[in-house]
Amino acid sequence: MFHVKLAGLFLILFAMAATASAQNLESAVMPGPVIKGHADQEGDCAKCHVRFDRAAQPRLCLDCHKAVRGDVAGGGGYHGRLREQGRECRSCHTEHKGRGAKIVFLDEKKFDHRQTDFALRGKHKGRACDSCHRPGVKHRDAPGDCNSCHRKDDKHKGGLGAKCGNCHGEDTWKDGRFDHGKTKFPLRRGHAGPKVKCESCHVGQDYTDTPRECTSCHRDEDMKDGHKGHFGTRCEKCHDEGEWALPTFRHERDTHYPLLDRHRLVDCMSCHRAPLFRSKTPTRCVACHRDDDVHKNSLGDTCDKCHSVKGWKGTSFDHDADTKFALRDKHKTAKCVACHKDQGMREKLATKCLSCHEKDDREKGHKGNFGDKCETCHDARSFDKPIFDHGRDAKYVLEGKHQKVKCASCHRGPLYRSKTDTACYACHKKEDVHFASFGLDCESCHVTTDWRKIVRRDAAKGRVP
Repeated sequence: MFHVKLAGLFLILFAMAATASAQNLESAVMPGPVIKGHADQEGDCAKCHVRFDRAAQPRLCLDCHKAVRGDVAGGGGYHGRLREQGRECRSCHTEHKGRGAKIVFLDEKKFDHRQTDFALRGKHKGRACDSCHRPGVKHRDAPGDCNSCHRKDDKHKGGLGAKCGNCHGEDTWKDGRFDHGKTKFPLRRGHAGPKVKCESCHVGQDYTDTPRECTSCHRDEDMKDGHKGHFGTRCEKCHDEGEWALPTFRHERDTHYPLLDRHRLVDCMSCHRAPLFRSKTPTRCVACHRDDDVHKNSLGDTCDKCHSVKGWKGTSFDHDADTKFALRDKHKTAKCVACHKDQGMREKLATKCLSCHEKDDREKGHKGNFGDKCETCHDARSFDKPIFDHGRDAKYVLEGKHQKVKCASCHRGPLYRSKTDTACYACHKKEDVHFASFGLDCESCHVTTDWRKIVRRDAAKGRVP
């Protein structure tokens, strides 16, 4: 058993001795000391070399130089743009030349900056390397943003952020190439003119949260136009970026209430008394014309039934078409209040003549005796001239002196309510000097031209005197 343990210990010691011997051998054949930055790895060759496999060396280099590994993997930076034959690290960086050796060779005059992530253009060309590459800072760590070098040149004082390339190029710092059309507020017409400077809207070089409402810049114009903020902040509803004094708003196109005739001449403030766009403007006539309503609201608020926008005094109401009582002759010139005592016209008017002409009936002596069908004898042209024709409209033709007799002389009872007797004796009983001894057929001897004239009985029918 003791011999077995001793043999194992001997094998371990032998292996250790062999390893130490190999390391001493590698150290013995090492070309020279490494640079100061690699000194920590100098005692362990396996950190940078794989025995009998030279192709594995770049992988070990990149395991330590992770930033370079990232460039190579991503195809960026100087190392990521090197052609395939230049990708062996040792082809450019030769080691084992001493602690103070320089293994990075850079000819600044011949170096092609296009092989980096920051190609030199415009005024960057020809600049001294140390303008951007500060001492003690690796070349790859030089900043690539404008603000790092041009912070003092920033007249915006950081108000626009650090992305200077959005507006400026590398040829000259003064010329901006910012495209306002790609923002939420493209510049058009008057806003795009040379007279409008950036600071007109971006006060104090503050380009963040710039208001886009018109009144933010045009409040003075709003006061001059007489709006005085009354119409709200949506100026674009009536104006555009062109001429402020010429509104683009068209009432007939942009609203449900077209302005016609006299409404075209009315000032906006006459109807829009509440703030525009914040309240719905009423479209009923009485909303603006209540003081003009001579009917005192007795006819309701549908003024357009009788009036139009051509003129308040005129009326478009057609009595003939809109009612069952067509106006004829003198009725056309009569005032509404002559019949409609209630201007509200809420009562249902009777259409019989006596409803309005009862006084005329009394003055003519009818006194209601002839009933209420006045249109039988009169029309709307004149109450004084009856149109009734006894010979045409009755069964009793008036002849002789009957033509000059007043109606009431014969029509003692209410007209149309009693049948008038056409016999002579009915009216001439008192004039019968014969006391009915000759009967009641007066026309057998008398004629209507003269009561005193006598005709022969045998010729009575022919009325021969």
